[in-house]
Amino acid sequence: MPSRRRRALSGLATGHDDGFRRPLGGIALAFLTVLATLSHSCAADPATQSRDVAPLVERVDTHVWSIDEPDFGGYSGLHLSEGGTRFIALSDRATLRWGRIERDPDGRILRVLSEGDTRIKDSEGRPLRPGWRGDSEGLAVGKDGKLWISYEGLTRVVSHDTPESPAHVLPRPEAFKQMQRNSSLESLAILPDGTLLTIPERSGGMNRPFPVWRFRDGAWDQPFSIPRRGDFLAVDADIGPDGRLYLLERDFMGLLGFRSRVRRFDLTPDGVTNEQELLVSLPLQYDNLEGMSVWQGPQGIMLTLISDDNFSRFQRTEFVEFRVVEQQPDPTPPAQSDKTALQSD
Repeated sequence: MPSRRRRALSGLATGHDDGFRRPLGGIALAFLTVLATLSHSCAADPATQSRDVAPLVERVDTHVWSIDEPDFGGYSGLHLSEGGTRFIALSDRATLRWGRIERDPDGRILRVLSEGDTRIKDSEGRPLRPGWRGDSEGLAVGKDGKLWISYEGLTRVVSHDTPESPAHVLPRPEAFKQMQRNSSLESLAILPDGTLLTIPERSGGMNRPFPVWRFRDGAWDQPFSIPRRGDFLAVDADIGPDGRLYLLERDFMGLLGFRSRVRRFDLTPDGVTNEQELLVSLPLQYDNLEGMSVWQGPQGIMLTLISDDNFSRFQRTEFVEFRVVEQQPDPTPPAQSDKTALQSD
């Protein structure tokens, strides 16, 4: 929960965003385009990137969600069911909201319908209040329906049997107590076998990778890390239906607003490999995207991102969805292609 976030959710306003949300002059647009291009080109070291063919990532739609309730907003965690028709969203002020998503025949969101909400309970069943103990950030849902939530402030990870039930607090390693306040456990993901992965928002240094903490067999360890690229900070993670780790990152650019990036990695027993950058948004293109759910759609893997409006009237809660379309590598080896071209000359 960085000092630069927060916002809201309801049922029924829809917006379609094909670019910038605010009109920009030609000079400003050119400047932002160049800036984003330079940032993209410097974001990762080519020597460490995947040699596989990167997938195409198609934006499907943007849907604005608004509910006139005081607890609506600040969404930093998101889970969608397979098929993308059910959701549960986590606010950074210790509330959960759930419901259904209605879609058109092409899969675009028509309506987000809230069916319930609750204030998260502590281990003694008492409602958490916003603040140091109630700064809830990461959300993961297991195959058994159990909810897992990570926190900043009082850094910890807890589970809930249902949204209404008391928390079961996991052990807190000493490293959690030393993490930078307001920049700790933003990202939380769960593997099919129930293993948890959590990542702090900041790594502690521009050239220091993000540590990945793992909980399994009743204990925490920190078996590997993720390379830090540029000014982006880690804000959410998920395990896709392909078994890969997807990481949502954010860069705050002051008056130019937010940029977002999504990378994905293959998971191995020794760490992450096959790093791929899936998308990088332009400044001001979207709001403060902070939660992510990766799920299987009828035409490919879907990325659903939700924005944190910081409970500000100048921001909004929006769902932004992308489709990942895998590409097949060119079967012709480059060297053979060159040789054929020389012979034809």
